[in-house]
Amino acid sequence: MFMKHDLFRKKTLEDINRDVAAGLADEHGTGKMHKVLTTRDLTLMGIAAIVGAGIFSTIGKASFDGGPGIILLFLFVSVACGFSAICYAEFASMVPVSGSAYTYSYVAFGEIIAWIIGWDLLMEYAIGNIAVAISWSDYFTSLINSIHIGSFRLHIPEYLATDYWTAKNGAINTKLIHVIPWMADKWVESKAAIDTANTAWMNAPAIGSFRFICNLPAFLITFIITWIIYIGIKESRKTTNVMVILKLAIIILVIIAGAFYVHPINWHPFLPNGIKGVLAGTSAVFFSYIGFDAISTTAEECKDPQRDLPKAMFNSLIICTIIYVVIALVLTGMVSYKELNIGDPMSYVFTAMHNKYAEWISGIIAISAVIAMASVLLVYQLGQPRIWMSMSRDGLLPPIFAKIHPKYKTPSFSTILTGILVGIPALFMNLTVVVDLTSVGTLFAFVLVCGGILKLQNSSHRLQSKFKTPYVNGKFIIPAMFVLSLVLVWKFGLGKLSITNIPSNLLMENMHYILFGIVFLITSILAYKNSYSLIPALGFLCCTYLLCESGTTNWLRFIIWLFVGLALYFVYGYWNSKLTAKNKK
Repeated sequence: MFMKHDLFRKKTLEDINRDVAAGLADEHGTGKMHKVLTTRDLTLMGIAAIVGAGIFSTIGKASFDGGPGIILLFLFVSVACGFSAICYAEFASMVPVSGSAYTYSYVAFGEIIAWIIGWDLLMEYAIGNIAVAISWSDYFTSLINSIHIGSFRLHIPEYLATDYWTAKNGAINTKLIHVIPWMADKWVESKAAIDTANTAWMNAPAIGSFRFICNLPAFLITFIITWIIYIGIKESRKTTNVMVILKLAIIILVIIAGAFYVHPINWHPFLPNGIKGVLAGTSAVFFSYIGFDAISTTAEECKDPQRDLPKAMFNSLIICTIIYVVIALVLTGMVSYKELNIGDPMSYVFTAMHNKYAEWISGIIAISAVIAMASVLLVYQLGQPRIWMSMSRDGLLPPIFAKIHPKYKTPSFSTILTGILVGIPALFMNLTVVVDLTSVGTLFAFVLVCGGILKLQNSSHRLQSKFKTPYVNGKFIIPAMFVLSLVLVWKFGLGKLSITNIPSNLLMENMHYILFGIVFLITSILAYKNSYSLIPALGFLCCTYLLCESGTTNWLRFIIWLFVGLALYFVYGYWNSKLTAKNKK
């Protein structure tokens, strides 16, 4: 029988501090981790994690949907992330150990919620890293294939830079195009990708019917990054710092060069598709901001985590917001927003200028993209083993996950396993279709972190935090916002309907808004009753809204993942964590 008090057993700050002093439950007796990270290092790690694929690809589709007004969405999402960052900063100051949202949830909600968010973060980092490795391979392959030295041209064979299933589907689709001519018109936008995949299939070495096709660059970059992380936090810090400085220098160069080609007339109309068009890019824009939370997993390697982590989170978020807004203005100012529905908008806008510098600048952008994607992979590969390590200390995973290398002072087994679980799938599979799961997982973590601060707002735990979320009483503000939202929905939505023109699928199409409305109502009632702090409440509501915009398919996949995690928890984690807690006493 599962007892409620066991499922929701919490960890106190005293428990956590005792574990830290005792060597963090490392049964291998290899001691503590190196404390070397400063505010500057953490800020650069935050920028490394945030500035990745979003600025080089997804910003194009978002700008196409929203026009120049997409900067409003960047600002809105940065504010929503800012609310969450404040809550993360308080928890990081309150609980200065590795584990991020997993450990924070253990303190605020108890074990079962901590397991759920820990399992969620494993999915977020693993799937996100596989997608990043595959994306890095695409950028790297394009860069290498564009290099000409006299008459000699570098080239990576397609069958060594494509996964097996993409190549096989490319061959099948090529045959369909030849058999059914009108299919060529249907797939015109993806014909280049289909041709590349077909070439990989046709040229691949084969034994019988089996063809040797793999994404070798994706595997190699994962191997290199894993090796850097394994040999020490100092090496990871140096590598990250160098990559981020180079990345920022190139982005600033692109902004300055692009500014000379901006035509303000392209900024009109500012909102060509209205607010609805701006909001269509919500998922893509939020994906661009994911990352600032990852640095909280390095708390035990910070010189002063209670001071440095909050500063670094705010610094990285502010710097990246400025970069995104300026880049969006430059892109939509250089060409019409209608031309930006492409995968490489930054390269395209310079090519569209038709001058002798276009190819040179495009090459610079390609180099920056390779560096950017590698830095994202490094920070996330750094974070996942530390979450595993924290879960292992609490008995939710086997003890080997908490093993600290005696020389390098890194979670050695967890780091190697992370490299395997990311590198092997990236070598053979194409998982970019589930990249949105990364956004769902991150938002879920943000919701729990903001909710955790609300849960602890009157707790004695907060007295031990060096950084506290500024308190603004939301007792009347949040209910007033709920009433205002109802008025706006009625005026611009339901109020325009009549009995004769109500769509039959109105309820199903707007179910996500209805669910958010229910959450908003409950939050308003609790805010009035408990005088909730405004900032974490707004962070909770903003991230809940973004979750509701994440799509039914992604939610179904996410729920399936959680059920798998809960099964593992009740088979192993629940019983072993009880034994671990008993032994610590």
